[in-house]
Amino acid sequence: MTGGAMHSLPLFHRIAGTRVVVVGDGDMAVAKRRLIRRAGGAVCSEAEAHHARLAFVALEDTGAAEAAALRLKRRGLLVNVADRPELCDFTTPSILDRNPVLVAVSTGGASAGLAKHIRLRLEAILPQSLGRLAAALHETRAALRARFPGGDERRRALDTALAQGGTLDPFDPASGERVTDWLSGAAVDDTAQTVEFTLTSDDPEDLTLRQARALGMADRVLHDPGVAEAILIRARADAVRQLLSAQPEPQTGLTVVLRRADHTAASSAVPTSAK
Repeated sequence: MTGGAMHSLPLFHRIAGTRVVVVGDGDMAVAKRRLIRRAGGAVCSEAEAHHARLAFVALEDTGAAEAAALRLKRRGLLVNVADRPELCDFTTPSILDRNPVLVAVSTGGASAGLAKHIRLRLEAILPQSLGRLAAALHETRAALRARFPGGDERRRALDTALAQGGTLDPFDPASGERVTDWLSGAAVDDTAQTVEFTLTSDDPEDLTLRQARALGMADRVLHDPGVAEAILIRARADAVRQLLSAQPEPQTGLTVVLRRADHTAASSAVPTSAK
C-alpha cells in the first residue's frame, strides 16, 4: 500500500431507529447486537432484511458465512462478516467513546488486537472532559456563527482556542466550562503568515512536530513538484494546494511553503509574516 492510499473511506453511519441484520448466535453475534443497540439501532433477523441497510454475519462455519453474506448482498445490504475482511463491505473499528466525541481505530481487518491496544493507549491520554467541551461547542454554534460570520475566520478562531495551551485546549479538563467566556471575548488574528520548510525526506514520520502542526492548520499549501503525496495529505483536507512557482504573496491566514532539499538551498523552518 502506498503512503497516500487508504484501505477504506472512514464514515460514521447513523443507525438510530433503524433495523440492522445480525446472522449468528455465538459470542461474536452477541457483541454485534450489543454494538448496534449501543448506537440506537434495532437488531433484526435475515428474514427482515428488506427493512435494513446493514448486516453483520457472525458464523463460525466458513461456507455458511459466505452464503449468508452473498444472500444479503444480493438484497442490497452492506455486509460485515466477522473475521473475514475480504468479504466485508465495511469493518467495525475499535471505539473510544467520549460522548459525543467518538474516536475509531481501524486496521482494515488486519488485526483487531492491534486496533484495540491503540485504543487502550488513547483511553489513557484523552480526558473524559472531551465530551463536555464538544457539547458546549455544539450548544454555542449559533453564537459562534454570529461572532465569526466567515467560515475561514471561524476556523482560525477555533484553531487558536483549541491549540495546545489555548483557552479551549481539549486536554485541559476545564476547557468545557470556558466556552461561553471565550466566545464573548474571542478575537481572530488576521495576520497573514507564511511558514517555509525544507524537506529532506518523503516520509511523513520525519516531519517535526512544528511542521505537522503547521500543515494541520494551513489555509494554503504551496509545494515543489517533488514533495511526496504522503507529506501533502497531512495538510487540512480543505486547504488550497498549489505548486510553488514563485515567492508566495502574503495571504489571509496561514500559508505553508514546502520545498525539497534537492530543489533549493534554503534553510528549513524559516517563518515570515505580514499584515
